[in-house]
Amino acid sequence: MTNQTTEALLQTQVIQKAWSDPDFRARLLSDPKAALRETFGVELPQDIRLNIVEENAKEFYLVIPPHPSAVIPQAERLDIEPAAMWGNGG
Repeated sequence: MTNQTTEALLQTQVIQKAWSDPDFRARLLSDPKAALRETFGVELPQDIRLNIVEENAKEFYLVIPPHPSAVIPQAERLDIEPAAMWGNGG
């Protein structure tokens, strides 16, 4: 499984758990790192900040990920298209 597949699977599991478990949802909103660690065994590095936002019927959030060259500096040297790095390419 690729990192993107693993991340997508975890994201789906977290959302489903938040929908079905009000206590988990509250914990996720108040202390997301602890909620992920306690429920899914996921330990995020200390220097990573995790923000959880709840959408509603009148709000939609679009997350712009960091540019691939900022995440993987050698991307430009390897001539990799940014869309391909994020799984949006052909």
